[in-house]
Amino acid sequence: MSTLPLQPLRFAALPETFYARVQPEPLNQPQWVAVNTDLLAEVGVAETFQTASNLAYLSGSAANYQPQPLATVYSGHQFGVYVPRLGDGRAMLLGETVGSDGSRWEWQLKGAGKTPYSRFADGRAVLRSSIREYLCSEAMYGLGIATTRALALTGSADPVYRETAETAAVLTRVAPGFIRFGHFEYFFYKGREEELKQLADYVIHEHYPECAAAENPYLALLQQIGARTAALVAAWQAVGFCHGVMNTDNMSVLGLTIDYGPFGFLEAYDRHHVCNHSDREGRYAYQAQPYVAHWNLAALAQCFEHWVAVEELEQFLEQWPAQFQTAYLQQMRLKLGLLTERAEDAELVSDLLAALQGQQVDFTLFFRHLSQVANEHEAPLPESLSALFVDGATSSFALWVGRYRRRLRSENNSAVERAERMNLVNPCYILRNYLAEQAIALAKNGDYREIERLHRCLSQPYQERAEFADFAEAAPAWAADICISCSS
Repeated sequence: MSTLPLQPLRFAALPETFYARVQPEPLNQPQWVAVNTDLLAEVGVAETFQTASNLAYLSGSAANYQPQPLATVYSGHQFGVYVPRLGDGRAMLLGETVGSDGSRWEWQLKGAGKTPYSRFADGRAVLRSSIREYLCSEAMYGLGIATTRALALTGSADPVYRETAETAAVLTRVAPGFIRFGHFEYFFYKGREEELKQLADYVIHEHYPECAAAENPYLALLQQIGARTAALVAAWQAVGFCHGVMNTDNMSVLGLTIDYGPFGFLEAYDRHHVCNHSDREGRYAYQAQPYVAHWNLAALAQCFEHWVAVEELEQFLEQWPAQFQTAYLQQMRLKLGLLTERAEDAELVSDLLAALQGQQVDFTLFFRHLSQVANEHEAPLPESLSALFVDGATSSFALWVGRYRRRLRSENNSAVERAERMNLVNPCYILRNYLAEQAIALAKNGDYREIERLHRCLSQPYQERAEFADFAEAAPAWAADICISCSS
């Protein structure tokens, strides 16, 4: 028997039109690939975790599952086109645990076999993409960005066919909840108002109880989702994270980063960067993410038209860009080490990024080394910063640095204290694609040590450590050829 302290799912209290009861499909001779021991106590697991019974349970191979897993139904706009029924095609909810602080965590297996929503797919996940999600969800947590978490990863030699034959894996991920914009869209477009209201009431009761006391709880709920989405996407932009597939079915109503598919962090800064090889039109390019989030919120807001006046919905959508901009500038002021808020801050940020555009400057290393810039007008630029520009710092960047220094002096901004503050918000380490690829290559040969090493590094991305010096370097030239698509 599994020793996991799983309790029945709160979501199961909803009518069965919201989900289907499913049975995982076993992996042959599963093995542990990775276990996030830092997370175990947080989600309420106190006993020994890496047992044979738990391995079987989390690889879909147990003889009995209690409570019975659920796959939920939802729809969504994929690349702007509405798809009437999607759902958990290769994910299933196992149950819940109560964490060390009393919070509840839903457990979900990803890659444990077919569900009624798999359509023509096999319900499996491959080792390659599962390693990427395991590492990136924990990297995002280390960066302080809201996300689902990765608890464990199991693998097997079972073949899974994508572009080529690969091996199977099952990821155990946890979150307070996995409800997406698409859950609302499914019932809205089917005209099932009663069930739509049940879903909204469930989300308010379980996740946004403060909204229940509002004059209009449903408007308050939408506003809270909008605020969390603004904060989330602002955080993405600030660290250069590209989600890759911001469909409405990949947007969490809890403001979590969810569904790590063809994601990527900016290497050389490029506002037009597209991390998903399948996104040929650039719909989900880096610079487009705030606009797409707004579009997705408009799709969600439409689902609330039964309970919220059209004028209030329009006002919500009109105000959201300013809400996002406020959250984004707050993030960027921290990255620049500024002490005050001023009207010209948006221009200061946009002019900096314009100066970086086309210069092949590594986004992460740039902000890390910017902390070394002196306040004095005539002081030379740090060599580590100048070296990031292919042909040395440009005149446009030199002009910007002059403005930046004047701002710092006007604030009486101590250079030493500023550097300390900036290094607390500008990471030294991110999950670069080539680092993930190196770990994947080793894992395909049964060596999982680099996964653990990367996880240890990325759990504290702001703390520079000599043992991870190789993770703090710009991507090598060959990394430009790495192709990431929706295939997983």
